[in-house]
Amino acid sequence: MISKKEIEHLAKLARIGMTSEEIEKMQKELSAILDYFEKLKEVDVSGVELTPYVVKLKNVMRKDKERIGSNLPTKEELSRKILNQAPMTEKNYLKVKSIFENESY
Repeated sequence: MISKKEIEHLAKLARIGMTSEEIEKMQKELSAILDYFEKLKEVDVSGVELTPYVVKLKNVMRKDKERIGSNLPTKEELSRKILNQAPMTEKNYLKVKSIFENESY
């Protein structure tokens, strides 16, 4: 059984203030938990295969496939739409103002 002194030490480490009633309650509950772990140590698991996961995992992603006849615009159509919305363009490129005061680079 875990002692009251150990419970007080754990409460101090966790920075938890506990009354004497709470310490007694925690002492009983933690002792019951630790006793259960002792019972689990007695179980024979020699024939049980180790499992890294409780549930079987599998890849649920679908394979990529081309959508023929979809309404998605082509790359050229997208480029044209973007260029038409830009304030300045030059030779199918977006044109922006210079950010350097002295263009001696």
